Amino acid sequence: MSQKEINIRNKRARFEYHLFETYTAGMQLSGTEIKSIRMSKASILEAFCFFERGEIWIRNMSITEYENGSFYNHKPKSDRKLLLNKKEINKIERFLKVKGNTLIPLRLFLSEKGWAKLDIACAQGKKLHDKRNDLKEKDDKREMDRALKK
Repeated sequence: MSQKEINIRNKRARFEYHLFETYTAGMQLSGTEIKSIRMSKASILEAFCFFERGEIWIRNMSITEYENGSFYNHKPKSDRKLLLNKKEINKIERFLKVKGNTLIPLRLFLSEKGWAKLDIACAQGKKLHDKRNDLKEKDDKREMDRALKK
């Protein structure tokens, strides 16, 4: 599997949240973690980001243990530090101080250099009526496309 193919997405993010601003962050990983990511053995579905002591962290990101690892293997759901510059961290901190705002991962991928990167977005949870409206628009668009095909 080439590096370009590794593209782990959080498909529910756009349905559950209003997305405002996106950032691309590096991640501080151990050797066995990056090997598992290169084998596409990671999931960001339940993951969320939080701010603590001037740093951004990701919690609940699942990276399966590397099968050829020894006792140096990593924990599958440990907190991992995200690498952003100071301006971005300050901007995110101000955004997270508002009640109801959150930081969610959208996509985990490998850069051209082979480094693990994470697209994160400043988001706000959608209400039930917003989700219903999105589903209705999606259905309407699908029906219009079908009508145009005929």
